Amino acid sequence: MPGRGVLCLGLLLHVLRGCGSAQQPGSCPDLCKCSEPAKTVKCVNRNLTAVPPDLPPYVRNLFLTGNRLALLPPGAFPAQRLPDLSALNLSGNHLRAVEAGALALPALRQLDLSGNPLLSLSPQAFGEGGSPLEELALRGALRDHGVLLSLATMLQSGALHNLSRLELADNGLLLLPPGMFTALPALQQLDLSNNSLVGLGNVSFQGLGQLLGRNAWVCDCAIEDLVAWLKESDQVEGKEALTCAYPDKMLGKALLKINSLDLNCSVPIDLPSQLQTSYVFLGIVLALIGAIFLLVLYLNRKGIKKWMHNIRDACRDHMEGYHYRYEINADPRLTNLICSQNSCKTSRQMLGSTLLGRYKLM
Repeated sequence: MPGRGVLCLGLLLHVLRGCGSAQQPGSCPDLCKCSEPAKTVKCVNRNLTAVPPDLPPYVRNLFLTGNRLALLPPGAFPAQRLPDLSALNLSGNHLRAVEAGALALPALRQLDLSGNPLLSLSPQAFGEGGSPLEELALRGALRDHGVLLSLATMLQSGALHNLSRLELADNGLLLLPPGMFTALPALQQLDLSNNSLVGLGNVSFQGLGQLLGRNAWVCDCAIEDLVAWLKESDQVEGKEALTCAYPDKMLGKALLKINSLDLNCSVPIDLPSQLQTSYVFLGIVLALIGAIFLLVLYLNRKGIKKWMHNIRDACRDHMEGYHYRYEINADPRLTNLICSQNSCKTSRQMLGSTLLGRYKLM
């Protein structure tokens, strides 16, 4: 019996050792929670700085959120080891750059990059051959204009031709690149809410079900195409609530109630003619100011003449005072005058009499 117990203990240790050695690196990463029946892995708020290299191959739904990844390099999600990964959530990871080939996954259908301050997005992020992606969320991730242009290049290249839903909300967008959605034949929903769009004159609207609420619409000639499309389309949710924010005369006016007379776009704007008219008007104003100035001078000619005479007399008196002072200092009899203690008073009287006589003679 003791020998049989030792044998059983040895077999048990061998089985445990075998189980430990059979656990492959891809079973479940540290700091993550895995569920093989649900085909789900969650690595949430773990301060990860890189994608775990030992993700299980069975994963279909991966939540990698609230970390500090900063960069997705090429092959961040190896296609060979993750052939079934179809839903990937990378929101709130402080991502700044997504390089070429970082998201080249053969089964990827849903991707969420919301809440990342992207500064670089490679147009080849999904690989060279395109992607089966159907839903892409970029809520609050396109604050940099260069990233918006990269996204437009990616969409126009046809790399995401299966895309049916695109979320671009909360990005502070003013204008969209021309023809941004022309290579998306399957696109059904485009979320542009909570932006600052001023117009969509260069954007193709055909076939898009758009969420355009809470944008500061500038109701000028650039919005005429959008208004015409809204009136004919039945794919826009809540289009009756879309209102103008500028100019003041259009504030609060529903886009569906705008007509061509409100926009006043019938007369084309000729900038050179406007500039020429402005110059003529400026010349007339300056000529009028000059005429008024001359009229004021003419009406006050007597007062101006009297004022000039007073200035001349004041200048002459001032110069005569300098002349008298010079003569006194230059007279050798006055400069060599020496008074004794008893004759100083008499000398002063004589000097005063001499000066008074000169002044009377002049």
